[in-house]
Amino acid sequence: MRCAELFVRCLENEGVEYIFGIPGEENLDVMDALLDSSIRFITVRHEQGAAFMADVYGRLTGRPGVCLATLGPGATNLITGVADANMDRAPVVAIAGQGSTHRLHKESHQILDLVNLFEPISKYATQLREPEIVPEVIRKAFKVAKAEKPGCCFIDFPENIAEQQVEGKLPLKVQDPLPPVAPLAKIEQAADVIASARFPLIMAGNGVIRAGASAALEQLASATGIPVTMTFMAKGAIPRTHSMSLGATGLSAHDYVGCGFDRADVVICVGYDIVEYHPHLWHQNPEQKIVHVDALPAEVDEHYILEVGVVGDIAASLREMAARIPPRSENWAEPLRREIDRETSRYAEDQAFPVKPQKILWDLRDVLKAEDILISDVGAHKMWIARLWQGRAPNTCIISNGFAAMGIGVPGALAAKLAHPDRQVVTITGDAGFLMNSQEIETGLRLGLSFVILVWTDSKYGLIKWHQDKRFGRDSHIDFKNPDFVQYAESFGARGFRVDSTQQLTPVLREALSCGTVAVVDCPVDYAENMKLTEELGGLVCPI
Repeated sequence: MRCAELFVRCLENEGVEYIFGIPGEENLDVMDALLDSSIRFITVRHEQGAAFMADVYGRLTGRPGVCLATLGPGATNLITGVADANMDRAPVVAIAGQGSTHRLHKESHQILDLVNLFEPISKYATQLREPEIVPEVIRKAFKVAKAEKPGCCFIDFPENIAEQQVEGKLPLKVQDPLPPVAPLAKIEQAADVIASARFPLIMAGNGVIRAGASAALEQLASATGIPVTMTFMAKGAIPRTHSMSLGATGLSAHDYVGCGFDRADVVICVGYDIVEYHPHLWHQNPEQKIVHVDALPAEVDEHYILEVGVVGDIAASLREMAARIPPRSENWAEPLRREIDRETSRYAEDQAFPVKPQKILWDLRDVLKAEDILISDVGAHKMWIARLWQGRAPNTCIISNGFAAMGIGVPGALAAKLAHPDRQVVTITGDAGFLMNSQEIETGLRLGLSFVILVWTDSKYGLIKWHQDKRFGRDSHIDFKNPDFVQYAESFGARGFRVDSTQQLTPVLREALSCGTVAVVDCPVDYAENMKLTEELGGLVCPI
């Protein structure tokens, strides 16, 4: 068989459902082999979209998402999405065609050293130099991409290798190691530290979602009465409705959850990655003790020095700790929880127009079910989602927060709908981020998918204006003009909606969600709330 056919069989062996990508001259043999495969190739409109789709698919399923490009500019277009997946711990396998090995040693058309280009943003990057090594390379790429902490693996596939014949080679058996159990002595040490604390606080990170440890975390919180806050990427790790939930943390500004960190004498960091919320922002009291519960040892950082580290299977560690920590009679952070609930609902009845960010999120939460999925693009809206969106189930709010790449919204929504066709999917994006990958509307329509693109429009780079106003009191070069988004959506064959009054918001959202196709909702947003929030948080008085 051709090497490309063996390559595709190995991908099938790994359980690959979809490959997101664009055909090119240097991946012709792979594209031909896919015609006889069970794998569905999703032809996208830009390779960045393909990488973002693989990124979000990997986050939602726990299985590596796969993206494919040709050499040169096709491969370099993958870089932003690959870096995003790698820094946000999403399992991805990225593949790029390459020119013949006969011309890699010299200056040649579209040739780049792709392995060295992708190596800094990958867990594993390699080139297929012989047909016989295909099974090993594919197995290693998928094993490494899934292993804690997940990330991206990159394979460079030269065209002359792809077309060569190979015999006697089969895909390797799929084997994924189970995480080890933490030593009992460490669990008991952690339990002792927590039991002696007056104001313990749990911070759940992205690793809780990846490890499927949400139920164990909820069990720990319920059994011990210890309040829980979650990083942006861990929203829903326990439901916001849980009596111990303080919602999300991660803003650099001092918010109500920041008051909890101020008071806490022990912080239990569960599945926490430093890239999510750097400890210098929350660990400012040298007397405050840190308990690290994760599948891997802690990163070395002067602001993250541990009292005890519990390294092993997260869910198993939490269950063992729950059995050893005595319950508390009351939630010491209940005043914070009440203030956070008040803040979340404060604008529920607000009818001012343009619509306030708080009101948009309140109305959207009201029309979505607990298991429906929200994909946040990057911009000022992300800050509001991070602060106020109430996660009711794990892995239902996807926020790019490690690499924080604009443009993930539309391709991410498409991937989410493929991963969970039975759920409603909404992406919230700014008018800037929307146009970065809006071409994937056509891809979604071609696939017959339905999802909603909720565009917060202000004709500005709103997050940058927010930072400029805070620092300088004036803004610089952040204005632009938009097309008519309703007509733009309709030009693709999608549905377009415009919110002309705040009273229209809920009915428009319901109609968009029920229309059975891709829908774009143009919603003018009042970003004057940005600086108001800055001023409020600057004068915040802690209620504890």
